[in-house]
Amino acid sequence: MCSIYFPAEDSFLLQKYVEKFVYGKVLDMGTGSGIQAVTAAKKNVVQKVVAVDINLEAIEVTKKFAIENNVSDKITVFKSNLFEKICGKFDWILFNPPYLPSEKSINDSTWDGGETGKELISSFLNQAKKYLNENGQILIIYSSLTGINQNYGYDWIVLEEQNLFFENLFCALLKPLINLKS
Repeated sequence: MCSIYFPAEDSFLLQKYVEKFVYGKVLDMGTGSGIQAVTAAKKNVVQKVVAVDINLEAIEVTKKFAIENNVSDKITVFKSNLFEKICGKFDWILFNPPYLPSEKSINDSTWDGGETGKELISSFLNQAKKYLNENGQILIIYSSLTGINQNYGYDWIVLEEQNLFFENLFCALLKPLINLKS
């Protein structure tokens, strides 16, 4: 059964900073409902948005959402497992990943980030620099339950922390410590 992560507190937290910061060419990794892709595409300073997800249902929902918001001409949507089918470089990469630790009895890819919650984020961060333009940046959401160590060769700036009942959510801006030029 496929499921889509529909906007919740973490989505709206990330959306706030997408509205504030993004410009140029944008990659929305794990687009889900498409909220970040559509938010970015509505901005005049954004030229193009590439939105990807591993879930085909999410791809269809994002395409419909883009049409409903009259931004389908600025958004390209397709299936990709992280950077598997990504070409080119971006000014911004947006990621609201599944970030919670696995529960063996429940298999839900919308929130399950791996055994400790950081496995998917680690894989993303280890690849992302190659897809950033010079001065490119990342906006990412993660949880206090994720166990992420804020390294991976990036300068982490926590833009906002939101306290919820059982966790704290963080929206962070990441800048590579050393830009990779190819």
